[in-house]
Amino acid sequence: MTRSIPAQQDGADLPDPGDPAFWTLPRGRRLAAFAQLRALDAPVLCGRGTGREFWALVRHADVAGASRRAGDFRSAPGVTTPEPAAWAKALFGNSMVNLDGAEHAALRRIVARSFTPRLLAAAEDNVREVARRAVDDLTAGRLPDGTDFVRAVASRVPFEVICDLMGIPAGMRASVAARVDQASESVGVRRGLRIPGRGLRALAHLRLATARLARERRRRPADDLVSALVAADVEGRGLTSRELGAFFSLLLVAGVETTRNAMAHGLALLTEHPDQRALLEEDFDRYADGAMEEIVRHSTPIIQFRRTVATECDLGGHIFRPGEKTVLFYASANRDERVFDDPDAFDITRSPNPHLGYGGGGPHHCLGAHLARQEMKALFRELLSRPGGLRAAGPPELVDSSFDNRVRALRLARDAR
Repeated sequence: MTRSIPAQQDGADLPDPGDPAFWTLPRGRRLAAFAQLRALDAPVLCGRGTGREFWALVRHADVAGASRRAGDFRSAPGVTTPEPAAWAKALFGNSMVNLDGAEHAALRRIVARSFTPRLLAAAEDNVREVARRAVDDLTAGRLPDGTDFVRAVASRVPFEVICDLMGIPAGMRASVAARVDQASESVGVRRGLRIPGRGLRALAHLRLATARLARERRRRPADDLVSALVAADVEGRGLTSRELGAFFSLLLVAGVETTRNAMAHGLALLTEHPDQRALLEEDFDRYADGAMEEIVRHSTPIIQFRRTVATECDLGGHIFRPGEKTVLFYASANRDERVFDDPDAFDITRSPNPHLGYGGGGPHHCLGAHLARQEMKALFRELLSRPGGLRAAGPPELVDSSFDNRVRALRLARDAR
């Protein structure tokens, strides 16, 4: 058991994901840097001298291990950088992703039980219908070549699905969409790893809108998720107004943003690898599930989350001490050569594919993973089954971010047929 060397110490010229300049490098160079860190015998301490030092967990085994050992590696006080301010949590409510133990389990249990079989069945039918409408608009010629796939389709599908699931009225949706965009656009790089910026204001407006809708559903229940959650009672416990607001902010921002990025990366990858696209088109039902998993592994929409060490513990032969920060780099774990053969290749037949794109397991495994898979599968079924050969006109335009693999825009083209 060892204490590991810090980045740049003892003459070692090591990449430092704690340096904001690291996140302005082209994505290929960042992935190569993570491969260099994975080759070391132990984690490195990054961000030295910034006041935001952390141990970088870059191997698949370490990221999965820390994820499953929530008692040693805690999500509180926050999983993002910077951590949410105490006043913001007090005012707006604390997101479920920042909670641990019994408090987290109680909230997750309430939410999970609100997704009734009837609600889930309706959502599954709705996912297919939303995907069909979105692609209809493309193939009917209403959107010309050069159209931004992110705005026209990849953002639209998960947003409409979640709004329908929640029961957000049509008159509220334009405002809610604008707030979701503001919250997610604020994830950038400047003097640190992540900028909440105007995202806090956007989240505040989202939670106010949720509170208004919750009051309406208490008076007039409907067959939607908001109605189920305001009426939830699990062992005498329901959701407070702030908990409800925090959950819906998480569902709207995380649920829309991560899925839209996976969809955009997916179309770009299938365009870049025509052999894989041909395979999927040839037998969609056979290859679709594997293709969706490989899209998430290869693109890894969420790059990292952080944890705070609660007790002195050993992970992979390294001793961590209470109060230290660790960062779980899913983007690196999903390219770990110890787990994935030819990890940089895009292979929709890859099996097994134990990627960590929905988290590394444990209590914080993504609650919306099943819905995200349904949305992606429905969309690509529609895209690949229509005449016209919809494809990416070029590489995606990416946003420099240490937090998510965000696609700003992806232009569309059609094959000449």
